Formats: sequence, structure tokens, C-alpha cells
Amino acid sequence: MTTKHLSSHFRLVGCAIFATLLASCVDFDDATHALSARVQLSLPSEFTANTGLGGHDVTLTMGTQRHTATTDAEGIATFTGLVPDVYDISCSWTISAEEYRALTGDAQVISGASISGSLNQRLITQDETISLPTSLSIDRDIIIGKIFYAGSKDLNNRTYMAGKYVELYNQSNDTVDVSGLYLGLVEGESTQAYTLENLHEVYEDSVILLKQVFRIPADAPYCVAPSGTVLIVNSAIDHTPNDTLENDLTDADFEAKDTSGKMQNNPATPALELVYTMYPSVSNMNLVQSGPCGVVIFRTDDDVTTWPLTYPYGKTAGNQWILCPKRHIIDGVECLRLTNKTPAVDVGTKRLYADIDAGYTVINAISGWNGEVVYRRTSKLMPDGRPILTDTNNSSNDFQTSTTIKPREYDK
Repeated sequence: MTTKHLSSHFRLVGCAIFATLLASCVDFDDATHALSARVQLSLPSEFTANTGLGGHDVTLTMGTQRHTATTDAEGIATFTGLVPDVYDISCSWTISAEEYRALTGDAQVISGASISGSLNQRLITQDETISLPTSLSIDRDIIIGKIFYAGSKDLNNRTYMAGKYVELYNQSNDTVDVSGLYLGLVEGESTQAYTLENLHEVYEDSVILLKQVFRIPADAPYCVAPSGTVLIVNSAIDHTPNDTLENDLTDADFEAKDTSGKMQNNPATPALELVYTMYPSVSNMNLVQSGPCGVVIFRTDDDVTTWPLTYPYGKTAGNQWILCPKRHIIDGVECLRLTNKTPAVDVGTKRLYADIDAGYTVINAISGWNGEVVYRRTSKLMPDGRPILTDTNNSSNDFQTSTTIKPREYDK
């Protein structure tokens, strides 16, 4: 996952000295003495026992610089020698099913869980103690493994968007039937239809806004083996003749058929069902090449076509988004937009709650078209060589970008 950061030194320039002193001017170059910071972890609300706070690595990240400290028995990680700046703070660890039951009192059958916390773009300018809340995420079987939304430039330097795709990954030790699984694309307008504060005010944090909803057909089982993938594309053809950064997608599992005829579809590839789109003329996946481009997957027995729609906050006309209950969501990835402003990523534009995705991912281009895919890091290899992907419920930790990782491939 790539992030941008503020300058490592804070400057207030252009201070003028008048005959009468009107205001004081602070130059942070004179205040770059080393700082100490303490990060205090707090356990998820589901925990009934206040144990297990010690021995966890907390990371402070500023651009390419990373500082790591381990928590003591009280859950405090102490950092020394820090330069005043803006840092991303994160911590995550996993627990077994047995530990989960002991710490929560919940006897449900799971394979384990992750605990994670993050604070994005936290300004540290003095010695202080920072509180880092954490949240609990039950280990999932099917997760979002890759999103290729950037697009590329073809051999004639024209924008090329037909090769976009989403890839799902079976993280579990068992074969999983993905038939009936829904894929939703999150609202991504340049002016947010609803901020998280708006959603809190109107819907009490219970829903997210989706601009499109698709479904893997449920007329027959579609089984995915452990470490298997589900490749969902807009155009299941070989795109490599158009650009070296594109991919051969002829073996895709499902294709979001383009009824407008603008993209070439493969009649041999099963159709992804279109359940809802707020764009009457757009039937394929509207993966915006510059972001925001959030993706969620969910399961429900509801008739999704009966879910309520909403206009933008405070409006009674215009585009309408479908309201997806948060409780159905299995996994979500927040893809934000890179800008030329400071900070380079505005975390205030997040559409997904922290318990869906506590962080975000981003490509290294303001306008897209750079051929980058965002994909999950490999956390570990099983004895049989099967990769387990990083899933801490924080895309800032879990994802990175590449122009060489291909569909169905992951780092090992």
C-alpha cells in the first residue's frame, strides 16, 4: 500500500518583522528536537477480559520511514527520537479460535480473528500519549485479493480501460462455494453523496452507499479451492496486444457484460449478474481509474432489488445510490484518490467505516492510466507452499501496488 506524506520539517515561511510586533512567527526548524511518544492500545469492545495487551508491534509510518515499538503488559508502546511530523499509526495481530472464545465468551465456530487499530495522518509535535483503539475482525474465507482499476495507455498513448478487473481469493483451508456472492462498488463521486458523518446522522452507521451491485450466479455451485481465485472482469479477452501493462483475461471466471457494445465481451465467459446500477447506460463494472474506487463483497438472503435508494445528502433529486446494510459485508477495500495537494490523500473522503476498512489503498498516479494493480501482501506460506494473504482489516497495511503482478499471482 503506497501513502504520501507531509514534509519531514514544518516551516512557516514569509514571517515579516514590523516596527510594531503584530504576531509571533514559529519556525519548526527550530523545534526539531527529538520527541518521545507513547501509544496506548485499547482492546476491542467485544473482549470481556482485559488481557493480551502486551507483546504487539506498533508502527509509526512517515512516507518510507517506519518506526516500530513493542507494547508492554499495559499495552503501551514507547517511541523515542521522533522528528515532529505527521505519522500513520497502526497495530495488528491475530488470535486463534480458542483465544477468541476465551477473550470474548463467544462460542461460534471460526478459524481465528484479527485485532487491528490505525490512526491516519496523526500530527505529533510534542511528547504525548496517544490512544489507539482497536477493532475485531473475524477471519474471512473469501476476501478481495486484487483490484485493477487504474487502466493504462495503449500503444498509441490513448487511455485504455477495458482490462479492469477484481479478483477474489479463498483464504481458508476449505473449498468455498461463492455462488450467490454479491460484489458492490462504493459511491465515489468527486463531491461525496454522503460523508461518514452524514451516514452517522441519518442512518446511525448502519449502511453504506453503492453505485452498482453485481452477483455471481446462484443457479449452480461455483466452488473455489483453498488459495483459489475468482477473476471478475469487464472484458474477458487478451488485452496484452494493446499495452504491455495489460493482462490476458481470457480465463476469467465471470464477465460483467457490456450491453452498450463499447467493450469486447467473450461469449464463452459466464455473465456476472447486474443487480443494480445507478447509470442506466453502464452495465459493466464502473471502476474509476483515478479513484475513489471502493469495493465490497457481501452475502444476503434479501431481495437486494428491494433495498432502499437515496439521493445525495439533503437532496431530493439527482442520482440515487442503493443502501447496503453494513451487517452483510464480508470484506471491503477503500481505494482513495491521490492528489497534488498536501496531504496527498484526504482521508476525510473515506466512504467505508473503520470496521470495514480501517485504512485505504491508492495508486501512484493522480489521473490513473499507469497500469498499477493494488493487491494484498502475502502474510505467510503454509507448509504446502500455499500463500495466506495479509488481512488485518486495514488496507494501508494489507495492500501494495505493482505493474508486474499478474492475475491469480501473489508475492511469495
